[in-house]
Amino acid sequence: RRSSVTQRDPLGPTPTVRTTMLRAFTLATLVAAAAAFNGAMPIARPTAARPARAPASPVMGENILELRNRIGSIKNTKKITSAMKLVAAAKVRRAQDAVIRSRPFSENLEKVLGGLIARLKNEALDFPLLQEREAKSVLLVVVSGERGLCGGYNAQIIKKTTLRLNELKAQGVDVKMLTIGKKANNWFKRRGVPIVKYFETPNAPTSEFASEVSDEVLNTFLSGECDRVELLYTSFVSMIASTPAVRTLVPLSPQGLETDGDEIFKLTTKEGKFGVEREKVARADAKEFQPDMIFEQAPAQLLNAILPLYINGQILRTVQESLASELAARMSAMQAASDNAGELGKALTLKMNRARQAAVTQELLEIVAGANAV
Repeated sequence: RRSSVTQRDPLGPTPTVRTTMLRAFTLATLVAAAAAFNGAMPIARPTAARPARAPASPVMGENILELRNRIGSIKNTKKITSAMKLVAAAKVRRAQDAVIRSRPFSENLEKVLGGLIARLKNEALDFPLLQEREAKSVLLVVVSGERGLCGGYNAQIIKKTTLRLNELKAQGVDVKMLTIGKKANNWFKRRGVPIVKYFETPNAPTSEFASEVSDEVLNTFLSGECDRVELLYTSFVSMIASTPAVRTLVPLSPQGLETDGDEIFKLTTKEGKFGVEREKVARADAKEFQPDMIFEQAPAQLLNAILPLYINGQILRTVQESLASELAARMSAMQAASDNAGELGKALTLKMNRARQAAVTQELLEIVAGANAV
């Protein structure tokens, strides 16, 4: 009789051995997976030798967050610079409107002044404002800005004034200053230059402001405290260029009163861009007085009363031109700042996207390595 009990293979594993082998395999799998994630036990594979590469530094989430914060800050800065550019453009328009409104008075003043000079050209003119004196002391009237963020506007006028100051000191001339604008006043005050008086640069220069400056200048000259007054300002050339200039304000020259003309600059917009239109203004013709005209006062007295008004007009014109140069420089600087902010924002955005891509790629590689280890 055959036995119904199946014979066991003497070479096969017993149930106890099979359970031990399963536990060992499971433990080995866990150790391999942990080694794949931590990099402590790399799996040896028969691969061809590759040239050694520098290990890439992993990009962490903190770096991505920092880049995101920087991009947000740059966008806010760009909004501020764009707003400052528009504000400067609006102020340029107001400044040019003030120049146009004051033009009729300047033309009539030039006509009367030219007529009086023509009437008195054969007479000996004995006016304090026309007397040439030996320059032992010079008063420099410097026009600068109140604030920065306007490119090289303040630096150019300060450099021009410093050069003129050194030239006069080299000639042994005593120099004093009357400053219009905080930047020039602070610069030369820290360097020990005598400051007679300081005026703040107004946002919209008026004839009252010019009268205050001209009164201070005339009092200093007529009292004998200085022998010559020079005016240093910034001549407006275009929206992207301006030139520091110097001219003698007092004493006046009868020939220098007859100006060759003037230019009026108008800020315009075309296809969303700012531009400047130049309008050439011809010299005002001298007013003709009849030979038998009787003046209520002597022509010499009238000329002596009109000369301070002429100086007042010259100061107002130079301050307005300097203000237009400052605003144009601020517009250019803010436009350049906005463009740079846009380019920097694009570069940081690209860098942040690459960092995010590198982080995602690194996570995928870790997952694949763990799967291969299993």
